Amino acid sequence: MKFNVFTILTPKSQTQHILDHFTIRQALEKFDVHKFTVVPVLDSEGNYINTISEGDLLRFIKNDCNFDIHHAETKRINEVGRYRPYVALDNTCEFDDLVALSLSQNFIPIIDDRKKFIGIVKRSKIIDMMRKNQ
Repeated sequence: MKFNVFTILTPKSQTQHILDHFTIRQALEKFDVHKFTVVPVLDSEGNYINTISEGDLLRFIKNDCNFDIHHAETKRINEVGRYRPYVALDNTCEFDDLVALSLSQNFIPIIDDRKKFIGIVKRSKIIDMMRKNQ
């Protein structure tokens, strides 16, 4: 039987993301409000760019802004280096591909055939599906 990623997908409308033109401050506020440690970064057309973590932001503030949060407010997310960007899979991916990525990512961004971000698959959903199918 063919695997359907939509059975375990958390749709974009139910996830948090930031746009690549956000400032460092806007990103920090989103992290603070929603209590996430890693979020997808999209462009203004909804294309998946990569992910950004709290650690990426803190390293940037320390190394490039010399701990000056006011200076960081003038910087955009697209200027921040990524320590460990997350790999995205398309919506026709195989379950084994999700499992393999879940070993190093706590969620997998999912894109459609136009490279538009459509949601995420959480590691917990993958584990739950594996447990139920034993």
